[in-house]
Amino acid sequence: MNNIKKGDVVMIIAGKDKGKSGEVISVDPVANRVIVNDANMISKSVRPRSAQEQGGIIKQAGTIDVSNVMLVCPKCQKAVRVRHEMVEKDGKMVKARICAKCGANLDEKAAKKTAKKVAKKSTKKATKKAEEAVVED
Repeated sequence: MNNIKKGDVVMIIAGKDKGKSGEVISVDPVANRVIVNDANMISKSVRPRSAQEQGGIIKQAGTIDVSNVMLVCPKCQKAVRVRHEMVEKDGKMVKARICAKCGANLDEKAAKKTAKKVAKKSTKKATKKAEEAVVED
């Protein structure tokens, strides 16, 4: 099941970073692992590949098993289980992720972000056109 997607906020429920929460950077569904921003930091030694590059020890986020993270509901702000339901969207039935505690749609957050971006762009364009019209008059 695809309970966790890129961009979701998750809480780590097991391991050395238990209790931390962060945004999912990437998901590997084949290996059932996720990379969470600023969690499970590992040190990796890197050799310089050319004379201009600098080698050394770098810190990067390591992978975490999907079973060790839980999705954080944006409405109730708690780590929750995910339920899947068919929801009507634009006249079509679509499979959606639902919070098992409060019943909030977890997929609406991404749709709201894109809607806000589109609204901001359209208002900026409208204000520019209005300013240009005023300048021409």
